[in-house]
Amino acid sequence: MTWHGATRPTPLGEPGGAEGKADGGRVPDELSLVLAQAVVSATESAGGYAGGVYLRSPTPGLLRLAVLAGLPGRLFRPWWRMHVNRPFPVAEAYRSGRPVYLADAEEAMRRFPQLMAGLPFPFGSMYVPIVSGHTRVGVLVVLRPATPGEPVAPPDRHRLQHVAQRLGTALAELGSDGTAAEWDGDPLPVQLPAVTAMPVRIGHFDWDLDSGAVTADEELHAILDSGPADFPGTIDALAARLAPEDVYGLWALARQAVGSQALVMRRMRLRGPDGRSHLLELTGRWAHSPGGGPDGGAASHLTGFLVDLGAGPIVAEAADRLPRGIFSLDRLGRITYVNHLAEQLLGRAREQLVGRILWEVLPWFGHPAHEDHHRAALLSDAPVHFLARRTPKEWLSVSMYPGHDGVTITLAATDRPAYAPGSVVTPGVGLGSPADRSAALYRPVALAIALTEAVTARQVSAVVTEELLPAFGGRQLAIYLMSERHLYLAWETGFPQGFLDRFDGVGLDAHIPGVETLTSGRPIFFESMERLAAAYPGIPIDADVGARAFLPLIASGRPVGTCILGFDQPRGFSPEERTVLTALAGLIAQALQRAQRYDTEAALARGLQDALLPHRLPVVEGVDTVGRYLSGTQGMDVGGDWYDVVETGRGLALVIGDVQGHGIPAAATMGQLRSAVRAFALSGHDPQEVMSGTNRLLIDLDPGQFASCCYIVLDPATGITQAVRAGHPQPVLRHPDGTVEVLDLPGGIVLGVDATATYPVTELRLGPGAILALFTDGLIEQAGVDIDLGIEWLRSTIACVGPAPLADIADRVIGEAKRAADRPDDIALLLAARWTDGLPPASWSRARPR
Repeated sequence: MTWHGATRPTPLGEPGGAEGKADGGRVPDELSLVLAQAVVSATESAGGYAGGVYLRSPTPGLLRLAVLAGLPGRLFRPWWRMHVNRPFPVAEAYRSGRPVYLADAEEAMRRFPQLMAGLPFPFGSMYVPIVSGHTRVGVLVVLRPATPGEPVAPPDRHRLQHVAQRLGTALAELGSDGTAAEWDGDPLPVQLPAVTAMPVRIGHFDWDLDSGAVTADEELHAILDSGPADFPGTIDALAARLAPEDVYGLWALARQAVGSQALVMRRMRLRGPDGRSHLLELTGRWAHSPGGGPDGGAASHLTGFLVDLGAGPIVAEAADRLPRGIFSLDRLGRITYVNHLAEQLLGRAREQLVGRILWEVLPWFGHPAHEDHHRAALLSDAPVHFLARRTPKEWLSVSMYPGHDGVTITLAATDRPAYAPGSVVTPGVGLGSPADRSAALYRPVALAIALTEAVTARQVSAVVTEELLPAFGGRQLAIYLMSERHLYLAWETGFPQGFLDRFDGVGLDAHIPGVETLTSGRPIFFESMERLAAAYPGIPIDADVGARAFLPLIASGRPVGTCILGFDQPRGFSPEERTVLTALAGLIAQALQRAQRYDTEAALARGLQDALLPHRLPVVEGVDTVGRYLSGTQGMDVGGDWYDVVETGRGLALVIGDVQGHGIPAAATMGQLRSAVRAFALSGHDPQEVMSGTNRLLIDLDPGQFASCCYIVLDPATGITQAVRAGHPQPVLRHPDGTVEVLDLPGGIVLGVDATATYPVTELRLGPGAILALFTDGLIEQAGVDIDLGIEWLRSTIACVGPAPLADIADRVIGEAKRAADRPDDIALLLAARWTDGLPPASWSRARPR
């Protein structure tokens, strides 16, 4: 097949291809080659310096980075996976099916703050969805220099969209051949072509030293900017094109050749007519040529090549003369050049370095802080400066100068700084580059964004652990909250087990740094535990010898608590670090204060919800029932889910429902509907009348909400049931023989929409030992996952439990649901089981709802 007008090359390892395999031993397949070609085309067409392709993965809702060009994969590992529901431009382009164009960091910060929190550097980016056939399969990404104040130009947009369309067509063709447009591995690294430069030219000439005649080829004429007709063929004419100092050097070499019968080989640098330097290589010797000389004796010739290097790579000897170590990387992190001083400073020979990955051959360059500087250089296109410790006693001043084709790095030995690097700020240099300033600016932004999604004190503490500790190289964290003039331990990680217990509940009159930082309102820093012990004699010290930072948590002038950061090794804290940490402490305090209010209000809201749910279910001969309720993990609003069991003259009514939305209005509507269903049921109405009457009541109330409901009346003696549904999920039935099925009950539309809606009734029979499961959609729905998978999960879970108490089955189902870290909706579950032969099995037990 062809793509973009090019025929597929023969993969390595296939007949006719080169021996060996690609990166990591991977044999390039058709999908890989198509993706790689598309990324290269897209990056070049949009004026970018890096690009990539995200494709769907076998995991529903998850995109994976399939190809990454122009950037080292290791430095961008956090972005290898992207869920389609995340607030990032890749996910937005995939979800919406529309391109996203970000001209600069300001626009990106406004639209996608979490992207800039993780990559706080000035760059532009473009994201175009890839459509194969009629299916969205991925996103094409290009990174390029920022254009502040100037939107992405229409021609660039059209070119990138054209590449994405061609890629979608190619993927559709692969799909017809059985190759799915999916990715489930690490991204393939792709090296982008170098910037187009003037080609190297080589001209040849022959100089007869006796006659002075010079014969030159066309390429040499082109280099010297003269046509053959304008060149009289003499050495004087050639010398006229050179600088005077170069002419004397040329004649000196000619005399040396004449005076020696040995082979003479020399190199010179000559300045051409355009001022650029050219390399001249000359070879000459006496050569016997019959009749060649005036006396018929020997003749002497110089032959040479004039090389126009164009805009070629750095000249090695020039770099070796500089008093700084210099080495260069390509954009994938491979070392391409090392000068002599860099060999000495890095402690490795050139042959041990060139061609190797930077952080593999020099592991200390893989420090997270240095990786952040490397990312800054690659994305910001601005120099980055920092200090690095090569050995415990050797420090280097490092500067990274990025370009389209790679990064040039300069090194110089330096004295040990007063404090060790480990933060977003460059020790000894300060905020010396745009990248440093961006990092220092966006670290608080990153934490602030993450804190907006944390609503409980534990969630706030977890965010601080995940965001604050890695940013500053910390290993221990403790958070104390104030209550009635005492500090209580709310969160800890990294400290020896039980060590902090002695400080739990300490009063504000205690002479310890965790208290004094709060009462004084100023942060306290100790570069080592020795200094801490000297400042507070007798204070308990753990086995660690590292530094400590005590930060006051104060929000709106009110004390909230204390945050303690611990480090494994002694270290100093620069003025910039102290400023950033103090600012972050204020953000943490505000989040914790908000979380404390949330915890109080959430307790009140959940109390209201508990009051609206049944406190106990009726005990009926021949039937056992169990109910469970599980709150969602997002927000503190009460939900509109409910369940109920009502004894009626027609049998035992099993009810479950779900009001749209959350909050007090949803809970109020839920309470009204529960009361209405009970009233209709107790009045002797049949199931169809109960549902129709409740529907009309909800429309009359006009709360601006709708609800789903399932209502089933069970005769305990015969097992005959009458079921009616209003837009609610189908119940699940486990038969006495252990098989489990999802019922297919016809139903009507949700309540509160159409006053004339009808709700058909279905009759079925539950055998002795059968179990009926009613539930709300929060149990089976998950963002980005097909609801059929959730229903199958529930069916298989109930099937796998086997004979067990009904309460245990309910706990098993709810326990499985609790494992989901993200539950946006509440869950209601109601189980009902018929007794066997009029007697409950010994393994069954009645239980109150939870």
